[in-house]
Amino acid sequence: MRIIIAGGHGKIALRLAARLGPGAVGLVRNPAHVADVEATGAEAVVCDLERASAEEVTRIVEGADAVVFAAGAGPGSGAPRKDTVDRGASVLLAEAAERAGVRRFIQISSIGAGKPLAPGRDEVWAAYIKAKTEAEEDLRARDLAWTILRPGRLTDEPGTGLVRLAPEVPPGAVPRDDVAAVIVALLDNPATAGRTLELVSGDTPIIDLVASNE
Repeated sequence: MRIIIAGGHGKIALRLAARLGPGAVGLVRNPAHVADVEATGAEAVVCDLERASAEEVTRIVEGADAVVFAAGAGPGSGAPRKDTVDRGASVLLAEAAERAGVRRFIQISSIGAGKPLAPGRDEVWAAYIKAKTEAEEDLRARDLAWTILRPGRLTDEPGTGLVRLAPEVPPGAVPRDDVAAVIVALLDNPATAGRTLELVSGDTPIIDLVASNE
């Protein structure tokens, strides 16, 4: 399978690429990141989703079996980049997938998206949740076999393969390793299309929970 991963140098994306192997294609903004993506066994393509045209991204996506949106403005970025990356880049990639006829689309969002903002959160967090919410809304309106994955607080702890995955779960953390493993399972299970699923660590094997959320 040929899987396009936006945000290819991100911590989840690199873990995902390593699991997928040679069929993975990581999109990176910075040419200096190409070697890190290739070290996972994946292909790297330089494409800045904040500046690329829909036509350019469509050409990259054509012939793929699925697309994964794993991009994010990242820590230290301000509210404007939350919009241009977490929303704008997702919308661009979804449009390109539609144009290219690539229907399977996995979007990494965040627990908290689509819900009222908790009191006391700062302006940048509010912009992040707003961007994720609007990206989800755009994706749901498209003729794509989408699945939206909302992880909880991300950690770099080793994955356990045991999670909680459902339309709504209690707040919690989850290793990036396990997020990548869940994405692989979702790609292998197209019956999860049309589902919005929250993810935190738990006590049930990933493969069992993905099957139960068909």
